[in-house]
Amino acid sequence: MYKAAVLLIPVIFLIGGCANLGVEPWERDLLAKPEMQLISDPVEAGLDDHIYFSKEASSGGRSFAGGGCGCN
Repeated sequence: MYKAAVLLIPVIFLIGGCANLGVEPWERDLLAKPEMQLISDPVEAGLDDHIYFSKEASSGGRSFAGGGCGCN
C-alpha cells in the first residue's frame, strides 16, 4: 500500500500540472501586443526571407525540407 501511494501521488501531481485553464479575459490584452507576435516586424521578416532564399537558391515557403546547392 505504501509503495502504491509513493508512486501514485507524484503521478497525480504531474497530471494535474498539465491542466490548461485557458486565457482569462484580462490576460488577452497582454497576449495581443505586437511584441508577442511571431513576426513582429513585417519589413524585417521580408528582408530575412530575401537573405535566406538568396543563400538557399530557392523560393517559396519556409516549411519545405531539403537544400544545399543541388550538386551530386
